Amino acid sequence: MTFVRLILCGFLLMLPWSAAAATDRVALVIGQGTYQTVGALDNTIKDAGLIAQTLTDIGFEVTLVTDAGYQDLRAAMDRFAFRSETADLALIYYAGHGVEVQGINYLIPVDADVQTVRDVQRQSVSLDDFLATVDRARVMRIVILDSCRDNPFGEAVDLAVKPGDLSTPAKGGLAPPSPERGTLVAFAARDGQVALDGLAGNSPFAIALADKMRVPGLEISLMFRQVRDAVLAATLNQQEPNTYGSLSGVPFYLAGPAEGQADPAADARVAWAQVRPEQEAQLAALADLGDTRSMLGLAQMRLNPEATVFDPAEAVALLTRAAAAGSPEAQFELAKLYEQGIGVDPDPARALQLYQQAAAQDFADAINDLGFMHYQGGLGLTPDPDAALKLFERAANLRHPQALFNFAALIDDGRIPTKDKAAAAGYLYDALRSGSTDVLDILSEKPNMFTVETRKALQARLSESGFYDGALDGAFGPGTVKALRQAFGLKI
Repeated sequence: MTFVRLILCGFLLMLPWSAAAATDRVALVIGQGTYQTVGALDNTIKDAGLIAQTLTDIGFEVTLVTDAGYQDLRAAMDRFAFRSETADLALIYYAGHGVEVQGINYLIPVDADVQTVRDVQRQSVSLDDFLATVDRARVMRIVILDSCRDNPFGEAVDLAVKPGDLSTPAKGGLAPPSPERGTLVAFAARDGQVALDGLAGNSPFAIALADKMRVPGLEISLMFRQVRDAVLAATLNQQEPNTYGSLSGVPFYLAGPAEGQADPAADARVAWAQVRPEQEAQLAALADLGDTRSMLGLAQMRLNPEATVFDPAEAVALLTRAAAAGSPEAQFELAKLYEQGIGVDPDPARALQLYQQAAAQDFADAINDLGFMHYQGGLGLTPDPDAALKLFERAANLRHPQALFNFAALIDDGRIPTKDKAAAAGYLYDALRSGSTDVLDILSEKPNMFTVETRKALQARLSESGFYDGALDGAFGPGTVKALRQAFGLKI
């Protein structure tokens, strides 16, 4: 197998996913109310039940966990993390006690026996743990914390921590996070506020969330904006939900598209162009406030030749604003327009600069494309296969599906002497789990592209994950193909 053959395969894999790609949405809903050593919470179990039922009604596969101790909560998170790998969207909703320690948000299991601040860290799960649980979902990750309540430990725990022990004390409320791209964290109340129980049997936040979740065709960023407005109104401005994160530039509807709207997975430009007029106006208002994702959506509308607002020059202007504000996805999309001369005169040097800016922020699509450019000498670059290999590895380690496959092939071909056949199999397994139907098709139909040693190692990896119980012989018969499809996430 030559490197040129890999490059050609790489361009094949850069095509959009086929219609066979999974569209799973999964949720882990946690309600903690009957605490053993601190005050019980009245509404959290009911809130979790309301959200679990709402998510089930709109098509989510839901796992509901209530009054979980530390070990049971960890076990549920581990199972959900594995399931999330083959879902398009993974969502966690948590209702219960939560506190901040050293800028880290901790969610309290019902069996926590906290005597010191260190006990909070040792006996709780953190927001970072929740983010890691959903981290490998294919398209979008959402964590919702209905837990910005007063510190539950009161005077029983000395929160005035000495310097050199813990640099800052724990406190009520939760701190703002910095989630990665493609991830949204929503809080029932902004930093330092208390989330109110309300008088209606469910909290104002849970009621608003359940109501807005059910609306088909309501784009997710606007959905959370409407939840915020509803909670502010219900609490007479005493409680303001807040969101953090940077979702991808593809529109997404928790309850699915409305009648007549395109599936966002089909074509982002078509999907954005079919956003309802009132939502387009809301996106424009948010763009005026500096929201770069809204700028991306509006730009995609103007790049769709079938849309009444088709205007590539205006798309360039919107993407330029978002790119200048630091959006790596806008930098990447704008680079493609400068490269192809759409809405602007072709400018290879400017395109390369934008690709490099996006890559510097670990935007995997830009890194992968730069790998091909370095190999071939595109956009004025001098061909540099060694630089290309480093870029492919970097993109693969960021779980870019095509880069995972190509880097596995490079290892298998002996081009990466520091990695063995087991490493190649590991990258192939991750490529499967990441959702590339092209990878599934190649491994199912043309497995002999890879050496028998790599194929044996992949069978071993499938066996470790419980998908395969056959011989580790490198022969990809019906048993191995079935295991590949299960690892991909297809129902067999």
